[in-house]
Amino acid sequence: MSETVSETRACDLLSRVFRARGYSISRNVMFHEYGVEFHVDGWDAAARVGFEFLSSEDDDHDDLTLREYKTLMDAQQRGELSLFIIDEVEPVSAVDLAEAANDFLDEMEEAVKARRQAAGRKKAAKPAGIKAAKKAQKKGPGKTSRVARKPKAAAKKIPTATTRKRPAKSAGAKKRRVGG
Repeated sequence: MSETVSETRACDLLSRVFRARGYSISRNVMFHEYGVEFHVDGWDAAARVGFEFLSSEDDDHDDLTLREYKTLMDAQQRGELSLFIIDEVEPVSAVDLAEAANDFLDEMEEAVKARRQAAGRKKAAKPAGIKAAKKAQKKGPGKTSRVARKPKAAAKKIPTATTRKRPAKSAGAKKRRVGG
């Protein structure tokens, strides 16, 4: 059986695991969101990913109440953050801790991927004509966007008094001068 890790060793190990997976972990960061305030052992603010090792060594159990824990887990369920929380109540070896952290990061990355795919499916599910219909709706009733239409048949001209042609003079007729 492996030796149980201390909080200091556990946090060093978790920092290495998270950094190896591409996260920029800052240590002992003051977390203040969702009405929860505590020092998180490791946090990547840009990725909103971190870890907390709860131990009696630092009175962490008093620092993060059950209500606050549930609040953080609700935010995690909504995809707003990902926080790996380990409680020292059950002894854990360095090997087991590293494996649990990697499993957590795998699950978290799969959840992010699934949310992105679901968002893509929602976007793709909208029919192409919806945009055009919404645009036409904004223009008001009876107004449509310009759409290529079939050309209308040429209208026949009806001769009017101004458009009637005078009969052509015959080629043999000459102009006569009257008076002169």
